[in-house]
Amino acid sequence: MITVQQFTFNPVQENTYLLCHQNGKAILIDPGCFYTAEQELLKKFINDNNLTITQLVNTHCHLDHVFGNKWAAETFNLELYIHPLEEKLLEYAPTSGLQWGLSFENYNGKLNFLNEGDKLMLEDEVIEILHTPGHSPGSVSFYHEAGGFIIGGDVLFNRSIGRTDLPGGSMETLVQSIQTQFFALPDETKVYSGHGPVTTVGFEKMNNPFVKMY
Repeated sequence: MITVQQFTFNPVQENTYLLCHQNGKAILIDPGCFYTAEQELLKKFINDNNLTITQLVNTHCHLDHVFGNKWAAETFNLELYIHPLEEKLLEYAPTSGLQWGLSFENYNGKLNFLNEGDKLMLEDEVIEILHTPGHSPGSVSFYHEAGGFIIGGDVLFNRSIGRTDLPGGSMETLVQSIQTQFFALPDETKVYSGHGPVTTVGFEKMNNPFVKMY
């Protein structure tokens, strides 16, 4: 069984996730911890719950989702996993940080690439990789069918969607990702977004003004 632990970090109020297996292994998704206190809070939760982080992954590489990559990799001895189309965004993230007055040290270790159809393994649990571009070219979402949830980054929010005015963004592509990937999932599927509260596929089909289906 996998449980989802959510933390909200940094000035952009980004959601960082831990996928925690009952056996004590965990996957860290989008560590947005910018301040030392946020790093310490995340580390304390991991230590207090005797978790071992087995993988570090990004849904996409905009700066608010990668602030803590370097810290997490060094603290827990991890390598980073991203979609190959996000490599340039990752490289640009510190420049973007300077423009926003949020300078940080970028991850500079080995990159491992995730593609549509790949899977993450958390002990005996399978997490599917879905390529969900539009907010960024290489955005990926992590779908756990058995747990009935998807970690979607900045694709689909509660009554909203990710912005598409950043480099590589496309409204048409984003809507297509939502309608063909997210809305193909069962209505009760929980959507854990990169910002804001959890929602469900069925709720967004009915209520999201950008992409509602009914």
